Amino acid sequence: MTWIHLAYMLASVLFIFGIKRLATVRTARQGNMLAMAAMLIAVIASLSELAILYPQHFDPRLILTGVVIGSAIGVWAGVTVEAKAMPEMVALLNGLGGAASLLVALSYFYEKMIETAHAKTAAAVLLPEGAVSVILSVLIGGVTVTGSVVAFGKLQGAKWMPDKPILLPFRHAISGGVVASTLLFSYLISFQVTSRWGLLFLLLLVTLLCLALGVLLVIPIGGADMPVVISLLNSYSGLAASMTGFVIGNNLLIISGSLVGASGIILTMIMCKAMNRSLLNVLVGGFGMEEASTGGAKKQEYTNVKSTDAEELAQMLDAVERVVIVPGYGMAVAQAQHAVREMADILKKRGVSVKYAIHPVAGRMPGHMNVLLAEADVPYDELFEMDDINNEFSNTDISIIIGANDVVNPEALDKKDSPIYGMPILHVHESRVVVIIKRSLSPGYAGIPNPLFEADNALMFFADARKGIEDTVRELKSNA
Repeated sequence: MTWIHLAYMLASVLFIFGIKRLATVRTARQGNMLAMAAMLIAVIASLSELAILYPQHFDPRLILTGVVIGSAIGVWAGVTVEAKAMPEMVALLNGLGGAASLLVALSYFYEKMIETAHAKTAAAVLLPEGAVSVILSVLIGGVTVTGSVVAFGKLQGAKWMPDKPILLPFRHAISGGVVASTLLFSYLISFQVTSRWGLLFLLLLVTLLCLALGVLLVIPIGGADMPVVISLLNSYSGLAASMTGFVIGNNLLIISGSLVGASGIILTMIMCKAMNRSLLNVLVGGFGMEEASTGGAKKQEYTNVKSTDAEELAQMLDAVERVVIVPGYGMAVAQAQHAVREMADILKKRGVSVKYAIHPVAGRMPGHMNVLLAEADVPYDELFEMDDINNEFSNTDISIIIGANDVVNPEALDKKDSPIYGMPILHVHESRVVVIIKRSLSPGYAGIPNPLFEADNALMFFADARKGIEDTVRELKSNA
């Protein structure tokens, strides 16, 4: 067993360094490779431990079948899922992590209950700390499963379910009742119930309540808040794994789950700070619904909007020295990242400085824009975080916004009654010229107008992002 414990320690260290390398775009690929190596070591060590300690449960054929099926699904997903669908894929992977923790905890508890026929309560079966760990695994894992499925549906848009907040009557009372019932039944399971059938019935009931709670917690959250939700669900999946580690006595699972849980929480708070909202405000949901219900979306009567097209944009780009590209969710929907990179390559060959300004909550998951631009082979050193590039907009000739809205809304700086007041934004309005490529004047997730659309230095380019950029590229080539 000595080499197995050493393997667990090595895997833990590799996980830590892997997460550390994920902190920057330039080293993220290395971080992924380290984490993959750690997971491979962990799987081999875990299977070896199982074969040594529990040979009666070790079935190589069954394990090999699971490895082949899981690997085939993983390879298929990695090859076929488009970059724009990464948020949905991450949501499902979070759900699978929660489901694994939930099922492992339930199966382990059931097995131990069968082995200890005299035990009548969960505390008697697994000792008090074991009973608490099982309940926490079920609670966090159940919420993660259904919450991730709902997040997946919202990210799919109208194809599955509305991405707008779904506000049930008395939703807070219902959610509070579910939480209270879960805690009460969990206490009864752990320390009071003396009937084995009652124990199993209440454990199943708690599982169903946790699954329902996941739905109740996520449906009132709008699709634009999904970066925070996905990050939080990722943290939940890590915490569920950590609790399962306590259940089955696996130190590596405790360590790796804690790493994921802690890093997910930190990232969640960073995302909330980027929107100038508290985590509670996000989880309560309904953001932007009040504006819509009071006619906020209908009051967007722009009177000074100036339009442009591909030909005019190409002419302007012929006489510039500094360009900043601001990608948003519209770029992801239109799959315009390759066209954007082609336009940038043309400009760079002409001696133009091209940079990309990345807002922390642009897109539908943390790092969404980074993933899309990396897929298009955009150099890492051209990507700049908000705090690093905001001071450069005043010296920028043209800022090109591709499908972003609230993250460039100047109301966040000076309109105190705005729902996004205080939210850190990209200061694109300070550029000499701002070109907004957008299909319409529709609002962002906050449901409020964007005064940038009719600013004196702003031009609206009404087009699908991909088609608009491709047309601009053709004009640039024809002007060469």
